[in-house]
Amino acid sequence: MPEIVVTNGSAVSLSKLKPVSIEEFEKTCVDRCSSGKRLSALLVLPAPKERTFLLAAVIADDPAHSLSLISTALVEGGSYPSLTGRIPQAQAFEREIYEDHGLKPEGHPWLKPLRRHSGSNGSSHPFFPVSGESVHEVAVGPVHAGIIEPGHFRFQCHGEEIFHLEIQLGYQHRGAEKLLLSSLPARRAVIAESIAGDTVIGHGTAYCMAVESLSDTVVPKRGNAIRAIALELERVSNHVGDLGALCNDVGFLPGAAYFGRLRGEFLNVLMEMSGNRYGRGLLVPGGVRFDIDDAMGTRIIQRLQKAETDLTDVVHLVFGRNSVVARFERTGVVSLKLAQELGLVGVVARSSGCDRDVRRDHPFGGYKSESVPVALRTQGDVMARAVVRWLETKNSLRLLFTLISNLPSGPLSEREGSPGKNLAVVSMVEGWRGEIVHVAATDSEGELRVYKVVDPSFHNWFGLAMVLRGNEISDFPLCNKSFNLSYAGHDL
Repeated sequence: MPEIVVTNGSAVSLSKLKPVSIEEFEKTCVDRCSSGKRLSALLVLPAPKERTFLLAAVIADDPAHSLSLISTALVEGGSYPSLTGRIPQAQAFEREIYEDHGLKPEGHPWLKPLRRHSGSNGSSHPFFPVSGESVHEVAVGPVHAGIIEPGHFRFQCHGEEIFHLEIQLGYQHRGAEKLLLSSLPARRAVIAESIAGDTVIGHGTAYCMAVESLSDTVVPKRGNAIRAIALELERVSNHVGDLGALCNDVGFLPGAAYFGRLRGEFLNVLMEMSGNRYGRGLLVPGGVRFDIDDAMGTRIIQRLQKAETDLTDVVHLVFGRNSVVARFERTGVVSLKLAQELGLVGVVARSSGCDRDVRRDHPFGGYKSESVPVALRTQGDVMARAVVRWLETKNSLRLLFTLISNLPSGPLSEREGSPGKNLAVVSMVEGWRGEIVHVAATDSEGELRVYKVVDPSFHNWFGLAMVLRGNEISDFPLCNKSFNLSYAGHDL
């Protein structure tokens, strides 16, 4: 086999990664993704020769619980046959690689800059045109009413019907990956927590797993359990917040108010654990900073039980309201075929029947010893995405009760070792939006040479653009909220 098998969160020597020809690289990627596997990451790794790049693909085989890594060598300023025509989920990765490294995917159908708003010659790339009688454009953003992040949405419409939506992001580009490489080790965890402000635990866990693997640091069982507790609290608080926001978008204000209050309950539990409502500072390479003693554990369980009772009542109120259900059902439908072709992840994918969850398929940390049921729906509409959020919240609460009641004894953390030389690691976490991937590699001195981040929004933004076709402009806020993607996580 041209690729090597890797395990989530376990480092491998770069010497094992033997570059194959571009033809074999292309064929292997297409064959694997055509047979049910998917592209988790496409990136550039360090090459032993100067002015040479290693184009590498991380391919996930979820049913087999395995990952594989394959690479091909490309010269500086070179090109390769685009994968996007046969693997649509590669489209954003290839645009990013061309933008950052100048490696051109020949034949890419829409090689528009992913984050920068102009090309190398300073000219802006045109928006996709749609012409015809009575066709008109509606431009929304990047400055929006309210406090949401900036992004530009260009609708091509006939009346209220949307023919095409083009999404232009990049306004939140901060150079997070370069900061991770250039900063002192003590600073890097803070940067990782800031990749997406509502996914502090998700990205923080992925970063810690990566550097722990490179330094052969083993996290104690108690530390891993507390990380899993924090990750599930992050999932629950955001899912509940999203349910409230969906109610707000259809004008059902009682649901918006009740869900909003309950979101605060879960965030306050994170604050009791760490001193911060989003969990900042809780995680450190090697484990966690703060413990959950017996008294705190009892208080947390009681608070979660009360919140669960209130939450169940509100869900029945919302899902029993005909006016809410009528707006949610059959709006913004993502078919299973589309979800698979675009490599969608997380709630969006599971709402369309894609049975994938990193916690079960590529278990890590505290999930290696816990069974995680996966919530699925097949309708693929706003209603399905709302129901999956509710089912995942119930499952997470069951898991939280188990984890808190059965915390292992022992230390919270281990001292982080020194990174090994010429190593690479793929670190995957199921964040509340979906699969988070961090890929890191060290050089011959043991210094970080590559750090690549793939937020779940990177996979899912194009799915939002596709699903709006045939819907009405008034459906956009509802569909957008039902995806609830991160601008900052995409822009990095």
